[in-house]
Amino acid sequence: MPEVHCSRERSKAAWKVIEEYLMPYVEKERYQIPRTCRLHPDNDLYRDQEQHKIRIDIYEWQCGYCKKRFYEEKFLDKHFDNRHHNLLNVSHSRCLADVCGALHCDVAMGAAPHKTKCNPAAAARNKHLCEGLADSCFPVNQGPSANRLHEFFLRQFCDALTCTGRQKPFSQGRKKRRMSISYIVISVLTLMLLLLYYTYLYIYRSGIKRGTQDLKRVSLTQSGRKKKPS
Repeated sequence: MPEVHCSRERSKAAWKVIEEYLMPYVEKERYQIPRTCRLHPDNDLYRDQEQHKIRIDIYEWQCGYCKKRFYEEKFLDKHFDNRHHNLLNVSHSRCLADVCGALHCDVAMGAAPHKTKCNPAAAARNKHLCEGLADSCFPVNQGPSANRLHEFFLRQFCDALTCTGRQKPFSQGRKKRRMSISYIVISVLTLMLLLLYYTYLYIYRSGIKRGTQDLKRVSLTQSGRKKKPS
């Protein structure tokens, strides 16, 4: 298996940016990102492994391939590197970390770019990369939705790739992804079942309490009768 030189952490940061700052707008337009776009999920080298992470609890993660459990996500990442390295699709997938410069991954990772001096040449390279992503992911000749998303991508990501500091990354904001109908239905059914359960529990406990009180009342009545002189 060839050695892979691709930062998992920066790839995760890039995917986080895509999910939070791009995909909600793409879904709103009902647009399908083409496979030729480097931001397509199938082109992310680590996407399949990330989808095989199961978070059981706050301190418990499980490998979706072999079911082994870990206390922290970083140990699961190491497990993937050591035990499931052969599952990486290195022939067809690409390193998502390579587009971090265009997607402002440092901002998403909590880095402080204002503390480092801006490199005009690096900013120009990243802007060129960003504009290339806009062209390949949202070709303007593919209809109104692609045209709008192309313009949005330039404003959201590319405009801030200068050393002037006038434009901030993610200037178009962030939207929450829409919940699927099935998720909403399952949530409503779960709430209804919980409501029915607690209603039944309340009635059941009230019945027991009432029955206990009735028994005490009967017991006291019988005791009073026994104490009366014959």
